[in-house]
Amino acid sequence: MNTQNQTHFGFEQVGEDDKARRVADVFDSVVQRYDLMNDLMSGGLHRLWKAFTIGRSGVREGSRVLDVAGGSGDLSLAFARRVGKSGQVWLTDINNAMLTRGRDRLADKGFLLPVAQCDAEKLPFPDAYFDCVSLAFGLRNMTHKDQALAELFRVLRPGGRLLVLEFSCIWKPLAPIYDAYSFKIIPRVGELVTQDEASYRYLAESIRMHPDQETLQSMMEDAGFENVEYFNLTMGVVALHRGFKF
Repeated sequence: MNTQNQTHFGFEQVGEDDKARRVADVFDSVVQRYDLMNDLMSGGLHRLWKAFTIGRSGVREGSRVLDVAGGSGDLSLAFARRVGKSGQVWLTDINNAMLTRGRDRLADKGFLLPVAQCDAEKLPFPDAYFDCVSLAFGLRNMTHKDQALAELFRVLRPGGRLLVLEFSCIWKPLAPIYDAYSFKIIPRVGELVTQDEASYRYLAESIRMHPDQETLQSMMEDAGFENVEYFNLTMGVVALHRGFKF
């Protein structure tokens, strides 16, 4: 008898351990074309979403920043340019293939940042250490989102802030067009570019299973964050949530 707790992997109910394995398989499969697919799927808009996130971060010279689920390192690179030599940026990801790609991309651009392969639900960092924590396009893949948010709160110093950039709930009149694009076009492009339709079908499904803007705001407040607000980007395709620890 399987007594493992159940969770969702896209629209499918699976055991928690099975979800972790299958999410890992998704990123192992797409890592080599990950950045290309981001450009193709978003029409390059992901770069503007990330730039907006950096602009709302409050990060400056000397700041300590933790980039959780940092993947191929886009945000880590931008943060590293802001904090300068007196600051510190940690690139972390639970997936070794993605973390390795991010580390190598950063090194190619002249930034040798500390990296750590770790689970956001059990971070290997001390309490009240970072000025800013970022989590971009990773929360929806986590099994225990409340546990991850509690960990992100723990490692922030008083006055620090959390930035969660994630796919969200689009403006309702556009939902039919967005659904058609998500479920018909994106998996087909994924098949052509990465030979992996299933991973991009999971992407579309995982977005629909992710909490909407107001729900995520409440979850961050429940984790202890204050002054939580969100910014809808591209009519809600993506939302940036920001909360503070006081």
